[in-house]
Amino acid sequence: MCGRFVNLMPAEAMARLFSAVPSNDLPEAPRFNICPTNDVAVVVAEGEGRRLRAMRWGFLPPWYKAPGDGPLLINARAETIAEKPAFRAAVRARRCLVPASGFYEWTKGPEAARLPWYIHPADDAPMVMAGIWQDWEAGDQRLSTVAIVTCAAAGGIEALHSRMPVILPPEDWPMWLGEAGKGAALLMRAAPAGSLAWHRVDPKVNSNRADSPELIDPYDT
Repeated sequence: MCGRFVNLMPAEAMARLFSAVPSNDLPEAPRFNICPTNDVAVVVAEGEGRRLRAMRWGFLPPWYKAPGDGPLLINARAETIAEKPAFRAAVRARRCLVPASGFYEWTKGPEAARLPWYIHPADDAPMVMAGIWQDWEAGDQRLSTVAIVTCAAAGGIEALHSRMPVILPPEDWPMWLGEAGKGAALLMRAAPAGSLAWHRVDPKVNSNRADSPELIDPYDT
């Protein structure tokens, strides 16, 4: 799964990278510990171009009467996304790119201690995760929400966790956004072996209040 991630890119850099028009409500960057229900920057196809906009991380299906009316849907499994009532319309028509610099995963240590790892592109290039989104409203409350698509882990990541986000290389961005015809289902696969690197990081990241540069530094155990 993907339950926390990092985004070091300022809005201007993301707008250039994706050739997208930025909205004026984007979350501040850098961010070293993005948690569920935080606002995140995403890229969507809009008209003849792209928009960089903010969305709440935690997908809300249209039948939820309130944000807490059901499970917090931060991830959508690639294997079942087209079948699940919550996600099947979004994966057909509302796909997005979720910029990141890396993500966290945890293993178990002695006495069930949670040991955090930072996983990032081996070349430290920007990482782009596949997402789906949904505009949700109830009464006068309106939210744009997003879930990150995950697949079975591979390339060594499975030693840390059985799941990982679907990571899209630049050549796949147009198809995922629906700009280059059909075939997005074929993109929901694990990143190639050797494309990611990882290291242990400070357990301070376990707190959702932590957000500082040293969180992604290698942790000397």
